[in-house]
Parts: sequence; C-alpha cells; structure tokens
Amino acid sequence: MNYIMDSDKAYLLGLVVGGGIFGNIEDNFIIKLPYNKWGSYKENPNRAGEIARNILKVIGPMFRTIYNLNISYQTFEGGTWEILCEGDLTSLMNDLKHYNIQPSGEIKRDVSIEKVVNELVDDNLKRRFIAGLGDTIGSLAPSHRRFSDDIQIISFEITGMCFNFVCQICRLLYSIKCYPDQVLWNHPNFHAGNDPYYKGWKKGFKIRVKLDQYAKFGAFAFTTKVEASNDNLELQENAPNYSEPCENRKICASYSCVHHDENNIILPSEIRGGHYLHNRHVCAVLGCEHSPYNEIKKLLSESENFINPFPIIYKDEISIVDKIINKIPLFKNRIYNNQKYKLKALFKLYKKNTHLLLFGNKNISGYPINEIMQGITYLLSAQENNLHGKRTKGNFIETINNALTKNDDISFDLKIPDLLTPLIISNKTHAVLIGARNPSVYKKLIKFDKDNPYKLIVREITEDDLK
Repeated sequence: MNYIMDSDKAYLLGLVVGGGIFGNIEDNFIIKLPYNKWGSYKENPNRAGEIARNILKVIGPMFRTIYNLNISYQTFEGGTWEILCEGDLTSLMNDLKHYNIQPSGEIKRDVSIEKVVNELVDDNLKRRFIAGLGDTIGSLAPSHRRFSDDIQIISFEITGMCFNFVCQICRLLYSIKCYPDQVLWNHPNFHAGNDPYYKGWKKGFKIRVKLDQYAKFGAFAFTTKVEASNDNLELQENAPNYSEPCENRKICASYSCVHHDENNIILPSEIRGGHYLHNRHVCAVLGCEHSPYNEIKKLLSESENFINPFPIIYKDEISIVDKIINKIPLFKNRIYNNQKYKLKALFKLYKKNTHLLLFGNKNISGYPINEIMQGITYLLSAQENNLHGKRTKGNFIETINNALTKNDDISFDLKIPDLLTPLIISNKTHAVLIGARNPSVYKKLIKFDKDNPYKLIVREITEDDLK
C-alpha cells in the first residue's frame, strides 16, 4: 500500500483529525466544522457562501483524487457545518490505521498524532497538516484577542481529556516557530479557579497562538479563514506581535482554589491528583522539553502564596450556601461572630488599599478586601435582579457607587469565623463565601509526587492545621 505523505494528504489528515466523526455506517463519515456565529448564514451570508465553495472546490477534489470519496455538506442554524464524505472508505481507513489513528467516534477526543508527525518531514508538510487543523478547530473569532484588539489570536479548540494530543499539537506548532502563547488546559484549576464546587468546568482545551506569528509561519486552505485572519490583523494598530520560545518565557501564577475534581477519574493519571499554578506548570508535569523549568521551580518554591483550600469566592442563593456550610464539618463547627458592616466604610478601606486583608493577622493572613467587595457587588446585583447566572452585569465600582447614591447607609451581614475558614456575607436572599489568604498554614498542606517533582499535591485542610 502507498503510505507516502504528500501535501494534500497531510492537509486531509489534519482535517480528519480535527473534525472527523465516524459512526456505524461503513460507507460514510462526517467532518464537523464548529464555526458557530462565524460561519452562520444569518450572521454573514457572504462568508457562508465562500465556506460552501471551499468545501466543494478545495476539499472535494482532494478527497476524490486521494481517497475516491464524494463530498457534500450541510449547515445548521447555529453556524456549525458538516462535510459528508461518502464512498468506499477502505483506503482512508488503511491510512488512519497506519498512523495509529482509530477511526471511531469523534477522532480528536482520543487520538495520538505521533506517527503522523514523524512523517511530516519538512515544514511544508507540517504547515499543511496544521492547515487542516486550523480549518476545523482553529477559531478566529475576534473575541479571542489577548487583552485588546492589538493582540489577535488563533485559538485551536479541542474537546475531551486528550492532554497528550494537546502536547503533540503544541510541539508541532513549535517546530514551525508558531510558539503557543498560552494553553488553556481542560482542568478545574483553569476553568474553575475561584469555585471548588463548580461542576461545569469540563469546557475543553484552547491552544492560543498570536495571529501575527501564525500568519507568518502557519497556513489555512479555506479562503474564508485567510480573509478572517487578514481582517483580524487589520484590527491591530501597533507593530506585529510574536511570542518568545516557551523556554524563555517568564511566568506569573494565578491564585486558585483546590477543586474537588482534581482527583476525578476522567483526568489522565499523570495529571490526576495534582494542583496546577500556571498553564506551563502542566507542561512541566507532562515532561515537555520546552517548558521553562527554572521558572516553574521558582514558582513551586513559593506555591503556598498561590493556593487556597477554600473557595476564593463562592456565590449563590442563601439556601445553597447554608447547605454547603452544614455539609462540611470544618465550616459547620465554627463559632461565628455576626456583625453588620456599612458598605461605605468597606468601600473606603478598599479605595485606600486594594490589597488589604481583614479579620486576620495584619498583612500575613485574612480576607482580601477585593474579594469582599466583589462578593458585595454580587449581593447588590442580586437585589436589583441584575445577574447573568452568577455573574454581575457591568462594572463593580459603578454598581457600588450607584448603591451608595441610593442609600449611603446600606450595610451587610458578615459572619466572621473563629478560625480562618470562609467568611460569610449575606443579605436576605443570597450569600457569598470568601476564603482567607493564609500562606503559612497552607504551606503545611503541600507535598510533591514521589515520581514527578513538578507535580504539586495539596491535601485536605483540617481544624488542627488552622489552630
């Protein structure tokens, strides 16, 4: 059989890996293009027409020539497209099996591209395979910008728990100088950094590359993707943006809570049970040769400053918060000092020092005034029916100023525990839990995996730890 890789085959394999879904029917499969609003006929009929032409005039001839398959498509109201590939799948199936890709279900959820990558022997073949990925899972929505329009991003979006596949894509991008700017891992430390009880954290992976860098070294086959890339680049007013190689990157950790699902069985064993301070911390645990190991070691040496075994901030109806408190003995068994605090006084403290810690040991431990004000903003918004789920609408400073304009004597009930377990702030209908900063205590909870010195493990906190 002929397994010689060429540029068209490399592209089609990228397309199949990125969007292929195989069912029980032996003579067809689909390639899903999850374009959402970007590909919607209603949102942009001209672009949708061009996508259709790309499918029929670009992808169709390649599939007919290489695999003798016929191509058609269907589109859905939300903007998702499906390419239907029909015919004798034997040749394609043989290729996939040759590259150790199992042709069943949604390919990208559980796949290794190691053998494919080994046969991408030059940058052109690599770019063509990546183009196939880019045309399926590469999102160019302008909302993917990094902080502002001046740094546009292409985001490779991947479902499932395939940490290894994400690493392989990163390495492949790296090999053509498309250094990933950030990887958003499908892990609660990144999707639920404030709330240890949040169950909806399984949102997938995002590999983000600065669009300037991708435009210089990467590729698309769809003309619609090329045009969207050019349109996004025009939003940038400043000089082109390029990321440094990962080894040279400085890192700054985000503060995060210890989530109940860090030990979830769906996580791969090398990840399961660990707590992660930064996206490149995960890279180090997975053994990526490009991880900035010196930076990671420095971060781990002071990790007690970036973890919280309690919610950083948890917001909900008061009945739900009460259930959580009653369910956890460490919370339920506290003696709470109930006090009313005027919003005006708390806001004055916040404006004087946004890093202030309250009800603890001066600057060493206590409840951050910033989280307290965020929690109060939630309560104010709940009173005004101005919530989007649990999110407050609008600027929190404006929300507080508006509340004080209406009533400068407004106050809130604070329940201050005898030990530094979560602070409770409530009104008649809603409540928030605020976790304390307490690094000297949290340091006692930390250990490292005996087989992987970069894998940080945080044990459950006890009452004795806090005394």
